[in-house]
Amino acid sequence: MINSLRAVVGILRAKTPALRLAPQLAALILLAGCAVIPKAPPPPPPPSPPPPTAALPADVQRHRVALLVPMAGPNAGAGESLANAATMAILDTNADTIRITTYDTSAGAPAAAAKAVADGNQLILGPLLGDDVLSVAQTARAAHIPVIAFANDADLAGGNVFVMGNIPDQAIARVVAHARGRGASRFAALIPVGTYGERASAAMLAAVRAQGGTVVGMESFDRTSRASIAAAAQRLRRHGAFDAVLIADSARVGAVAAPLLGRAHILGTELWSGDALVAHTPSLNGATFAALSDTRFHHPFADSYKTRYGTMPYRISTLGYDGVLLTLRIAREWAPGTPFPTASLYDHGGFIGLDGAFRFRSTDVIERALEVREARDGSIAVVSPAPGRFGE
Repeated sequence: MINSLRAVVGILRAKTPALRLAPQLAALILLAGCAVIPKAPPPPPPPSPPPPTAALPADVQRHRVALLVPMAGPNAGAGESLANAATMAILDTNADTIRITTYDTSAGAPAAAAKAVADGNQLILGPLLGDDVLSVAQTARAAHIPVIAFANDADLAGGNVFVMGNIPDQAIARVVAHARGRGASRFAALIPVGTYGERASAAMLAAVRAQGGTVVGMESFDRTSRASIAAAAQRLRRHGAFDAVLIADSARVGAVAAPLLGRAHILGTELWSGDALVAHTPSLNGATFAALSDTRFHHPFADSYKTRYGTMPYRISTLGYDGVLLTLRIAREWAPGTPFPTASLYDHGGFIGLDGAFRFRSTDVIERALEVREARDGSIAVVSPAPGRFGE
């Protein structure tokens, strides 16, 4: 399983040859020498070592990189999965040019960022939670350290922050473009109340406008109320005929609303990815949604992760893996002891990771190559594969 990861590790420019990977890694075992009990009285114990210092030992030939993730509390599972995946990336590439140190944000992201800066890290991967990004960025900015955040809020990008999370706007744009290509021209949307809904509605309007379509109606609902969902779907039909309707929420909401929307083509969001309800709900048959490709996630990555750690990884863990691989790719042009070269992130051709092709635009927000999936009689089929690189 580890050998088959050779096809994707070593994050690359789309036009660049892959990094040569080390052979399959064996388990590292430290063997302690067998002590022979002397007949004479034992010698006095050695003097106690000096107390540890707050800072890590200096690295001359390696780049020091901080990984900020929650390791306790309600998000500990995701944080641990990200940290394990980052370690896997180091092991799978036999990397010796960077040193990754994990800092726990669960007790406070500002304190974790301050410790990462004090330890001499020149790049921060993370944090995971959007609420933590601003405080981490403030501390890192004072030290001229860039932050590649795992959050999915594009509004956090800029200054020294690059957003690497999966942006909902892009999934909406991709599925709208696919529906437009299949002939849909009149679009409608059901939008949940709240921040996610506000962003989804803006993304929907922009995507339809970019594709030359028309939005004929949008209705909002309380995502906690089944009655509110149904009422919004019924109100939407009063706006007139539409070819496709975006249900900007989970598949559970889609299952409630779809039977009330007539014969319109149902469009889902990235929240539908991995939800078995999509395939097994008759009213969602034929629905489409955009998502990251799972081709490399399930095999070999997830298989190798389970072999190493005994559990399946969180889907989000690939951000930790790809974040390390991206760092390794940039490290080719990054002299030890110098600031991280953020200009290297703006590569038009992009990079390749476990989640496929991606690149950073001038907005400092990641752009990803997404696939479109369709619910088909109890299964999910890929109807529009993710491009292998940008420009295809």
